[in-house]
Amino acid sequence: MTTGAPGADRAVSKVAKRPPAYSAAGVRRSLLASAPIFLVLLVLLIAIGVMNPRGFDAGYYVALLKRAAPLMVLAAGQLFVIVSGEFDLSVGSIVSAVVVGAALLTFGDPAATYPVMAVLLVFGIIVGLTNGFVTTKLRVPSFLATLGMLLVLQGGVAAWTAGAPRGSLHQEFRVFGREGVTGLPVIGELPYSVIILAAFGALLFWLLHRTNFGQQVFAVGGNARAASLAGISVARVRSGAFVLSAVSAIVAGILVAGFGGLSNRAGEGYEFQAISAVVLGGAVLGGGRGSVLTAMAGALTLSALFALLNFMGQPNAVRFVVQGLIIIGAVAYASYRLRQSGS
Repeated sequence: MTTGAPGADRAVSKVAKRPPAYSAAGVRRSLLASAPIFLVLLVLLIAIGVMNPRGFDAGYYVALLKRAAPLMVLAAGQLFVIVSGEFDLSVGSIVSAVVVGAALLTFGDPAATYPVMAVLLVFGIIVGLTNGFVTTKLRVPSFLATLGMLLVLQGGVAAWTAGAPRGSLHQEFRVFGREGVTGLPVIGELPYSVIILAAFGALLFWLLHRTNFGQQVFAVGGNARAASLAGISVARVRSGAFVLSAVSAIVAGILVAGFGGLSNRAGEGYEFQAISAVVLGGAVLGGGRGSVLTAMAGALTLSALFALLNFMGQPNAVRFVVQGLIIIGAVAYASYRLRQSGS
């Protein structure tokens, strides 16, 4: 029995051998190709040191990393979806749901902290599976599917809180995003959020760049049809990517709850910041290319840029302009790449 045209056979063979993108050499090439993001980040950090009244204070840079940690976690999760060739616009509303839900479910009871976190993680998995099902089985474009989930969650939060957040977040819940290991030389404090960021980032790096699942994510994003012909379940891989993105949003929401406190708009705008960070880190919209390390570097770069704009006295509206330009540029580049490849 034949599998199809010779072109399809060649595509299957290519996927079966493939991707330098997720081999050790491929990761190194990806990092070298994305080197400009590290250069931009360095320039921004130097500019912040010049503008900052505290100068090049190590404690300030650690505080900047602490503030950037939720976005860096989100970007690492969003990367899986983008590399697989999809989008996830629901992550910001998941963050808001986590903050509001944690306050209502714990209601200031420290004993409820870890059970509620477990419930929130299950909630994230359900949201991710739903996004994956609607996208892969019902064949709704992920942009629309996750936009719909964003609206559902926003409406649910508004209905649950009657327009104003209720309940309270106990210190036991807030400690992860708010406190850290104190008494350290030079930096003073190492925030727990930075430790969580390092551990979670390492886990996602391993998943994407060192496992068979990560290989399949790259293969599906590079050519979904060829990956399917090679025996890869495109629906399962993309659903897994959505689950990882949603779980990342849960982790980010816990950090945001600790750092920013109770607000039913805590996650507003995070979905676009995460996409901007991923494309700043060198991922290509349309799939097949990206690195966890550079996506997280893109998120830190975006946070550093926002901090510099604040030092320069620029209004928050400038943030939206910057994010819009980044996304437009990324879409234009992806379109150019598709035309060059003859797709």
